Amino acid sequence: MTHQVEVIVDVESGGWEDRLPGCVALCLRAAEAALAGAATLPDGGVPRAHAELSVLLADDATVRDLNLRYRGQDKPTNDLSFALHADSEDEISESPADGDLEGLENISRRDAAPILLGDVVLAFETVDREAREQGKPFQDHLAHLVIHGVLHLLGFDHIADPDAERMERLETEILAGLGIADPYAGRDGESRAPDDPRRAWGRT
Repeated sequence: MTHQVEVIVDVESGGWEDRLPGCVALCLRAAEAALAGAATLPDGGVPRAHAELSVLLADDATVRDLNLRYRGQDKPTNDLSFALHADSEDEISESPADGDLEGLENISRRDAAPILLGDVVLAFETVDREAREQGKPFQDHLAHLVIHGVLHLLGFDHIADPDAERMERLETEILAGLGIADPYAGRDGESRAPDDPRRAWGRT
């Protein structure tokens, strides 16, 4: 391990372990891979001091409540990321429920290395539905969302095109290291930036 970040995974919804008995181990592996990948960059946001982050495997009802409370959106989404040092509640990061990772917002600042990095919260029913609809292995989709959420806790975003391309490139490299195909590859085989609706796939 090239960092001192402890990852804690809590299972709140029983659906996760029924669907994937090894979900906790997978989340730990994906989060560690995200941290290791970010740590290779000079501005990757991984603190040198001891820190921790959590991944909460929840359900649609929980995520819908959080989404309404902190983002004013009365709907579930596949995951939300909460950083301790978010500039405002408007900067909570969301992975949209359609699964294309478009429109996420950064929720932390890179100029600080908090002891508590924050939380990534995932909604079982939405993640499961997306994996089925998109023809992806459930475990691959879950790993991608964990990696994406952890990178947001470290300060990565994709509001501007250069940042989007950088984050997408890092995600695909990390996923490749886990043997998972590029989730942004469209039918034509080209990668697609997560925040560009002109290039987005899978939207409903």
